[in-house]
Amino acid sequence: MRTRPAVSARRAAINERAGYILDTYGDSILRYAYSYLHNISDAEDILQDTLIQYLKTGPVFENAAHEKAWLLRVAANLSKNRIEYNALRTSDELSDELAEEGREDLSFVWDAVKELPVQFREVIHLHYYEGYSTEEIAKILGRNPSTVRSDLRRGRDCLLYTSDAADELD
Repeated sequence: MRTRPAVSARRAAINERAGYILDTYGDSILRYAYSYLHNISDAEDILQDTLIQYLKTGPVFENAAHEKAWLLRVAANLSKNRIEYNALRTSDELSDELAEEGREDLSFVWDAVKELPVQFREVIHLHYYEGYSTEEIAKILGRNPSTVRSDLRRGRDCLLYTSDAADELD
C-alpha cells in the first residue's frame, strides 16, 4: 500500500509532466482538434480534456513520438465525440496565434481542407501539418496504411478539384 507522501509525489510528477505536455504539444493538439471542430472554443475544450485524460490515466510512453501519437489519438477521439454531441455550428476562422511562426499565410488552403470529409481532413492535417508518415498516421488512426494513402490521395484530389472549380469561376 502506498503512503500518502508517495501518492502526492507521484501526482506532483504527473502534474509537472502535464505542464510539459501542454507547453510541448499544446499547439499541435489544439490545431488538430480545430481541424475536426472548426471552432476554437471547442478545440480549447478538447485540449483541456486531453490533458485531463492524461492526468487520469498517467500513461507511460516508449518515446516522444509515442507520447505525441497518444495525445493526438485522444484528441481525435474526444473531437469525434464532441462532433456527435454538438449540432454542427458555424466555424471560426483559424486564429493567427495557431499559425506556425515563419509560415506564409495559407488560410485559403486551410479553408479548403476544413471543407473536406473528416477521413480526408484528418490524414491531410497529420501528414502535411504535423509531418507524420502514412505508416505513423495509420497507427494513430488505427487504420490500414494503404487506406491512409488512399484517403490522402483522395483528399488531395478533392482539393485539386475545388481549386480547379474556383479557377473556372474567376
